[in-house]
Amino acid sequence: MNKIKKFEIGPYLFIIPSLIIFILFLFYPFFKTIYLSLYKTDKMGQPKLFVGIENYTDLFSSSSFYNSLIVTVIFVAIVVLVSMALGLITALLCNKTFPGIRIFSTAYALPMAIASTSASMIFKIILHPSVGIVNKILNVNINWLTDPKYALICVAVLTAWLNSGINFLYFSAGLSNIDESIYERASIDGANSLHKFFKLTLPGLSPILFYTLVVNIIQAFQAFGQVKILTQGGPGESTNLLVYSIYRDAFFNYRFGSAAAQSVVLFAIIMILTLIMFRVEKKGVKY
Repeated sequence: MNKIKKFEIGPYLFIIPSLIIFILFLFYPFFKTIYLSLYKTDKMGQPKLFVGIENYTDLFSSSSFYNSLIVTVIFVAIVVLVSMALGLITALLCNKTFPGIRIFSTAYALPMAIASTSASMIFKIILHPSVGIVNKILNVNINWLTDPKYALICVAVLTAWLNSGINFLYFSAGLSNIDESIYERASIDGANSLHKFFKLTLPGLSPILFYTLVVNIIQAFQAFGQVKILTQGGPGESTNLLVYSIYRDAFFNYRFGSAAAQSVVLFAIIMILTLIMFRVEKKGVKY
């Protein structure tokens, strides 16, 4: 007869510290945000009047909110495409052994170690209309951060560069796991570099590509410091990303209920996108 195993509490005691941290810094803020999104609040963020879904209906009837959504989608698309392209290209360049490879590898990975605030301050000087090096090199007189045509692109390019460092490490790790012998066999069969890249390298990187795509989309949706320092959501609302809109509603307009509702909507968007990508992953990713 099988002996009935006794319940042991010991193993569960080890997860209590982690559980406490998750409850305090993840679950409690999450449910408190949902709770606040159903109330009108005072200037201290305390709920005063229950309004149900009124904050959400006001949100979805606001042209400013829809503008933030559109701006955020464009921003995320630019950031993800550019950062992943930079990470993949630099990883491919450093995939072969040559003198000074460690110097190049360090340089390509360096953006991940730079704070977004520090990079934004440097970027602001680089793009300055009178003393910035970009205008001098291009011999133009453009105020990059106050022109609605360029402001969002500038913030997106900076964010993409900051994200490219960790992408470089992801792709470098993925490339190192691809068996070199398959490239040798492909060469014998007459495959050129393009064939090898699209038929061997990209399929071999598909798990890393998928993971990097998910991480980059989530990071792009959460970008804040760059916008705060470079444009403050302007000019107009051309860089008013959803995260910055939440910050402005909460700490400038003291509409904590509306800000909480926007946070819930942002969470829903990211969750839905993630679920869709995991469904697609089952068809397109080869392990």
